[in-house]
Amino acid sequence: MKLPISCPSCQNKLQVKTLQCGNCQTKVEGDFKLPLLAALPEDTQQFIIEFVKNSGSLKEMSKALSLSYPTVRNRLDEIINNLKTIENEK
Repeated sequence: MKLPISCPSCQNKLQVKTLQCGNCQTKVEGDFKLPLLAALPEDTQQFIIEFVKNSGSLKEMSKALSLSYPTVRNRLDEIINNLKTIENEK
């Protein structure tokens, strides 16, 4: 199941209130923000994972994704801009 990151009613960003141990059922309650990468769409997260697995090589990424080098470069630039925007909203 995909982790929801925005409210289905008003589209505002969701925050984590409770974390629970699956073993002993201990609960930790608070007001936790989702990690930066969790705030990104699933396809963007997957792109970042592939980028790391390919040692940050855009050339290898273009081979792995069957995309041109400029397309991969543009996608990475888009992700960088999105991350900067998210960080500035904090």
